[in-house]
Amino acid sequence: MSNRLASERSAYLLSAQGQPVDWYPWCTEAFERARDEDKPVLLDIGAVWCHWCHVMDHESYEDPTIAALLNEQWICVKVDRDERPDVDARYQRAVQALTGQGGWPLTAFLTPDGDVFYAGTYFPPDDRFGRPGFRSVLLSLVRAYREQRDQLRQQAAQIVTHLASSSVEAKAGRPSADVLSAATDGMSRLFDFRHGGFGSQPKFPHPATCEFLLARWFDTGEPALREMVERTLTAMARGGIRDHLGGGFHRYAVDAKWIVPHFEKMLYDNAELLKAYVSAAGAIPAHSPSERGGTAALYHEVIEGLLGWLAADLADPEGGYRASQDADVGAGDDGDYFTWTVDETRTVLSADEFAVLSRYYDIAERGEMHHDPRRNVLWNAESVTDIARGLSLTECRVWELLDAGRLRLLEARTARTAPFIDSTLYTGWNGMMISAVLSAAVLLDRPALQSYALRALERFFAAAEATSHGIELPHAIGSEVSGILDDQVQMAQAALDAFEATGNSLWLERATALMAHVWNAYRSDERGGLRDMRRDHHGEGLLSQELIPVQDTPTPSPNGTAVIVLTRLAELTGEAVWHARRDELLGALSGGAAELSIYGATLLRGIDWSVMPVTHVVVVGDDDAATQDLLGAARATYRPRKVIRRLAPGSAPDGLPPALAAMLDGTAPRAYVCAGVQCAAPAATPGDLTSLLRSFGRPAGTASAPGTTP
Repeated sequence: MSNRLASERSAYLLSAQGQPVDWYPWCTEAFERARDEDKPVLLDIGAVWCHWCHVMDHESYEDPTIAALLNEQWICVKVDRDERPDVDARYQRAVQALTGQGGWPLTAFLTPDGDVFYAGTYFPPDDRFGRPGFRSVLLSLVRAYREQRDQLRQQAAQIVTHLASSSVEAKAGRPSADVLSAATDGMSRLFDFRHGGFGSQPKFPHPATCEFLLARWFDTGEPALREMVERTLTAMARGGIRDHLGGGFHRYAVDAKWIVPHFEKMLYDNAELLKAYVSAAGAIPAHSPSERGGTAALYHEVIEGLLGWLAADLADPEGGYRASQDADVGAGDDGDYFTWTVDETRTVLSADEFAVLSRYYDIAERGEMHHDPRRNVLWNAESVTDIARGLSLTECRVWELLDAGRLRLLEARTARTAPFIDSTLYTGWNGMMISAVLSAAVLLDRPALQSYALRALERFFAAAEATSHGIELPHAIGSEVSGILDDQVQMAQAALDAFEATGNSLWLERATALMAHVWNAYRSDERGGLRDMRRDHHGEGLLSQELIPVQDTPTPSPNGTAVIVLTRLAELTGEAVWHARRDELLGALSGGAAELSIYGATLLRGIDWSVMPVTHVVVVGDDDAATQDLLGAARATYRPRKVIRRLAPGSAPDGLPPALAAMLDGTAPRAYVCAGVQCAAPAATPGDLTSLLRSFGRPAGTASAPGTTP
């Protein structure tokens, strides 16, 4: 038997098609029936990768007695938070207003009009873990709905009023360098100098914060900023939050030391982390990756591993990247696919390999997993130098055994039943990853990576629909959901990256068409800023509320991303309209940016683009190897707020800053660099251009990189 979810596209909804609950997807029909039958609505929001969503599904929604109670007394609606971020964003805010916390599964109890009168996250079926049991909650709330209707409606109305008054996350203000300094100070106070990262536990990566601080270090030369970036990226690379065998990162760590993760792997997390590691690696001298054990080599290892996981598990044959990999395989599982017992490793490894890997990865009889203390999370607990000394081996031999042992473990793990992969191709998340892969491709000199990323980008733009002012993209390939701001701005960002990578003006035109539509269809005339949904995008319940998202959640703020895209468009085209729109957007958003700290890092990066000098790099030359080498150096060398254009000799320098345009004398191949109003002498070789980008216009003594001595 299947319920009505059997006809849905979402992997999360399809996973519930066999449950005995009479589920509806989010739709008008469900709320109309609730009003007709005068029943409250149970709203379950979760995701296919969510561990506790699976637990609650198994314990409660698959229980026939609980399902019978739900079907008799409630109208039940199930939502995939990845498929419907608009629904999730609003009801998460409502749950947080009621309980002080959010997350998934989100379990909300609604009036027939879709307003929240009670809510929580995970409910066990019976009273335990200090939580009320789901059965007793359902019964007591139905009784309250029948007997205390006015009180519940009054409470729901108060929540709606509160949400309406707090729906704007930012305040009007002027962007300035002082805002950047204040935000940097706030981030420094949150930094964990012992373990890296920000805050205590649970610990999330915050890659946008790393990008922001790396730019601040580049501009100021303050060693503490470099140290925060390096310690954070290094700690994550060595911690259990990284999959040391298959590559990529899990969603977050439950502890301050980055050791025990929640094991799901998200496309969006890995996209932003890939960008952060590429930025840091691009700032490190090119010879460093060969020095095993050093920071540069570690970052390159992370990048290669993440790209390998993408290729093996997430890359769609037709182009594009799949959404996520689950943490678990079945009930009672908690990351068992990714963890190891001593006996399992001894069976796979030789004695010499086990001696090395057990120390390197802290594989012991008592592991880190509470549900099964025998299971070990792999994390880098001891250095190769110390292992070599302790085992009376050379470091070279330790590396050999480590490499061989990892391959054996990966081969053995591949034979296990792997967690489910959601094959949905979400537009915004793909925009993020395409941008990241384009940057990694040039850093690693891997043209095939760039070719695949461009093919993926073409696939998404093939799904674009023309609008009165430009084009709009759907929320996912094949999806009927559209009108999501994040999808438009992330793909505009990716199109600009493709333009800089290829010089093909089609990508610039597509980015322009997307942002023209965004400004027309998403702008809030009343409050300023961009709405998370298109203005004509409406629906039941809280969907009527206007949201202007500013915080990173943990995907980058779409308003912050829009600021960066608008600035890049202005600098690449020379058209003042984009600067004007950027300034209007920042005027509506900048007042509270410093206080947002690590949660406003993308907006702060946008402010950084607006108040600090933008570096223009123009590569003049034919489509030959020498010109491509210059273009590669321009793209691969780290420098914040950099825009790149390639011109054929003798072509019109439209849109360039006047000082830079005046320097073009027809000599080719050459690279020209201007930062703000300062211009450097032309560079004729990739090495000259790399040195120039690392040093030109910077404070004295700051032309070194993370992991090096200034």
